[in-house]
Amino acid sequence: MPKRMCQSVVRGKSAVDGAGVHLRRVLGYNTIKNFDPFLMLDGFDSDDPEDYIKGFPWHPHRGIETVTYLLEGKIDHGDSLGNEGSINELQCQWMTAGSGIIHQEMPQASERMLGCQLWVNLPKSGKMTEPAYRDIKKEDVKFVRDSSALIRVLSGSYQGTPGAVKGEFISVQYLDVDLQPDSVFSYNETPNDHTLFLYLIEGTLAADETLSDFQEKGCAILMSAVSNDHSGFDEVVVKSREQGARFFIIAAKPLNEPVAWGGPIVMNSKEELDQAFKDLDNNTFIKHAHPKWL
Repeated sequence: MPKRMCQSVVRGKSAVDGAGVHLRRVLGYNTIKNFDPFLMLDGFDSDDPEDYIKGFPWHPHRGIETVTYLLEGKIDHGDSLGNEGSINELQCQWMTAGSGIIHQEMPQASERMLGCQLWVNLPKSGKMTEPAYRDIKKEDVKFVRDSSALIRVLSGSYQGTPGAVKGEFISVQYLDVDLQPDSVFSYNETPNDHTLFLYLIEGTLAADETLSDFQEKGCAILMSAVSNDHSGFDEVVVKSREQGARFFIIAAKPLNEPVAWGGPIVMNSKEELDQAFKDLDNNTFIKHAHPKWL
């Protein structure tokens, strides 16, 4: 079976966002083309609350989905739809900003804050859809256990096991793989015409042809199909070392649409982006909201 090849490894760089949150920005403006439809990935891993306690106070989004997944820690949140609650260990907040939402994410002091936030672009047809919020609890996520790994299925499906989320506009495959030490794992359920990358959040992992070039945690590994059969399923094969590896398999079909990105808003044109900021200035940004926000 043909194998996907490691096209590139993106480590990103340290950044400060929100009201003063220290994080690693792995994907961003410079990776849009290769990682389409994935716009941004921020990883966080800290045992010092001063790195994140100031959080992300109320801010707007339009035209994207944000996916926040925690392995450890706690983040309190609220939004203009009236939702409020907490993301805890092995929980996920999947938010469709659509036409416009205002929310806040406030990390709470924890022994360790470990997780990431992924931004998924919405297609032109879904940019102005009604916002939606999904609170994925630990017990909502089904898992598959094989000889070398435990695989949690957040979105999409794996070996016939459905994910907790099914995308309405973008069908995202999001698997959390906990690979045992000194083990090999293979995967071949993503079509060749889809973007597929691995986000290594713990341990070390090799995904090159010889399985000898090990990457350290905190990187995104873009895996490209090599066969000419775009409807086929080239295999991903990875290997861990003595400490094992925790990584996410994230995949979706590219949109191949123009991207106009301004801070927390992502549209298809500068005109649409300008309109979004005018809406913010005119207090017409929120089209659907809880009554207390109207």
